[in-house]
Amino acid sequence: MQKTKTRINTSRWKRYFARNWQLYLLLIPVILYYVVFHYMPMLGLQIAFKDYSFRRGIWGSRWVGFKHFERFFRSYYSGQVISNTLLISLYSLAVGMPLPILLALLLNEVRHKWFKKTVQTVTYAPYFISTVVLCSMIFLFLSPDSGIVNRLRISMGYESIYFMGKPSMFKTIYVLSGVWQRTGWNSIIYMAALAGIDPQLHEAAMIDGAGRLRRIWHINLPGLIPTMVVLLILNSGSLMSVGFEKIFLLQNDLNRSSSEVISTLVYQQGLIQHDFSYSTAVNLFNAVINFVLLVAVNQTARRVSETSLW
Repeated sequence: MQKTKTRINTSRWKRYFARNWQLYLLLIPVILYYVVFHYMPMLGLQIAFKDYSFRRGIWGSRWVGFKHFERFFRSYYSGQVISNTLLISLYSLAVGMPLPILLALLLNEVRHKWFKKTVQTVTYAPYFISTVVLCSMIFLFLSPDSGIVNRLRISMGYESIYFMGKPSMFKTIYVLSGVWQRTGWNSIIYMAALAGIDPQLHEAAMIDGAGRLRRIWHINLPGLIPTMVVLLILNSGSLMSVGFEKIFLLQNDLNRSSSEVISTLVYQQGLIQHDFSYSTAVNLFNAVINFVLLVAVNQTARRVSETSLW
């Protein structure tokens, strides 16, 4: 009986494949891309547990176990690097996540289409500025000699400040510039979620005498919760992965104590000092922590709100 069912399922699958073989054919380039550029490079992770050398290659290098991981955790800068990475990520999440929601809620209430489109264009535009240009703009605006911020400070009787040379200001500059660049773009997904809310809910609430603020609180915000939870899960999975390019471009010797993160440490140790085993070990630790956070937050979200990625 079991063999008969297996044969029926196999024949059914063959007929389905014969009818839709073109769709499966389109999957081949995608599968090849992930195999070649994502899965095959994972073989190189073993150098995190070896003393890698060019002469011996990956397979011929000597196994050293967790030597490089211990070396990282015993280093004097490991605590500072991990804390900088976490603080910048949490700061970005705490400030950067509520603002797109607020912008989407405000734009959803605008009835004048020309004004709504103008605000959307103005807030979306910074997203398309490259990281290099954005960092150049930050240096120009905050320049102690000719920057517009210091010009305003001087006009009000204050002294000029070299903002990029103060470690205490680096995280705020990094986060606020990112908020300015991405808030408009990130609000798009919340606008789409608001568009999917049943208008009859608002009509019923208006009949019951609910004002605009009550409808936003009791209808729009609950309708955004599933989207907010999914984005929170995705952001938690990259909590330890602060972008390299922007940090590297804004970093200097004066603010390094506040700007050195795991990605810049991996760059310095791997590409500059050619310590590939050590940099791979640090990056592997980073990836494992991100994976653990992703699974933990996903499980918590599924229990609390019944919304999760899997």
